[in-house]
Amino acid sequence: MKATHAGAVAGAVVVCLCAVVAVQVQAAVAGGDGVEGTVRTLVEAAIKGDPRLGPALLRLVFHDCWVNGCDGSVLLDTTPFNGSSGTEKAAGRNIGLAGFEVIDTIKAKLGDTVSCADIVVLAGRDAAAVMSRGKINYTVVTGRRDGVVSSAAAAAATLPDSVFKIGQLKDNFAAKNFTAEELVVLSGAHAVGVSHLSSFQDRLSSSRSVSTPITAAYKAALGKDVEAQKAVQNTTDPTEPFNIRDMDAGFRNASGFDAAGVDTAAVGVLDNSFYLANTQNMVLLRSDWELLNATDTRRKVSVLGGNATRWEMEFAAAMAKLSNLPAEGTRFEVRKSCRSINNLN
Repeated sequence: MKATHAGAVAGAVVVCLCAVVAVQVQAAVAGGDGVEGTVRTLVEAAIKGDPRLGPALLRLVFHDCWVNGCDGSVLLDTTPFNGSSGTEKAAGRNIGLAGFEVIDTIKAKLGDTVSCADIVVLAGRDAAAVMSRGKINYTVVTGRRDGVVSSAAAAAATLPDSVFKIGQLKDNFAAKNFTAEELVVLSGAHAVGVSHLSSFQDRLSSSRSVSTPITAAYKAALGKDVEAQKAVQNTTDPTEPFNIRDMDAGFRNASGFDAAGVDTAAVGVLDNSFYLANTQNMVLLRSDWELLNATDTRRKVSVLGGNATRWEMEFAAAMAKLSNLPAEGTRFEVRKSCRSINNLN
């Protein structure tokens, strides 16, 4: 196989991991590690057992907080208030969300006094620290309460689409009081994780009306690997790593990737390598490529690609700001189960 793909890890690993994590977390609570220590123990164990969970936990923060603020609504399986569209999990822009079992395990150990919303932001913070090898750290204030509303329609209307143009991306972020520079900074999370083909199919299209500029050699290598992964993952919508760094040397060479300044051995590490790939137009999503289509965001991509320490500091600040988005609504609670509101338990 040419890369580390989400679909290639056996489900049995995750099942075993949950049992191991449960024991470790129980020991942490008994040992007096407290809420944050317990969360950190779980997250470290989870990522060690299944590296896919790091990007998944980081992604949950954005997908929860961007829709109605940080209220844990992305975790709900059902609620009387979701309407006919289903909960946020059913939204197309939430395809591939994962890490829910990790959140469940933390909740089970911490009990009813800690909100699911707090667990999401704490777990995302710790995942960033682990994946960056301790270089990304920020403070998270707790005390959030959980919302009771979760709507796929609201998620579809609020989350940025992978085919958004730069103007749409800027407007989307401005609506949440985030600057164009912060848009670029947070996009650096695509140094890790995977994307489904359905989110970048337009980049492989031969139609000029659909396709967006993409380096020809990278496009050819990506198209070939996608077809291979359909068989490996047994799906018509396979996943590919966001970051060309995480592909094997054969793929990178076929793409003509210039790896200068990139540690190609640092597979799965949260660093500034996303920007170095983007300047070569070797990124999966149109929305990532669009960062090059405005003077201010293009300049920011260049700056962050050349200064890893600056990106780490700015990413930490942007994640702290994201984790502080206030919950919207009038009714809140601290859920007993992160998957359902209390009157359904």
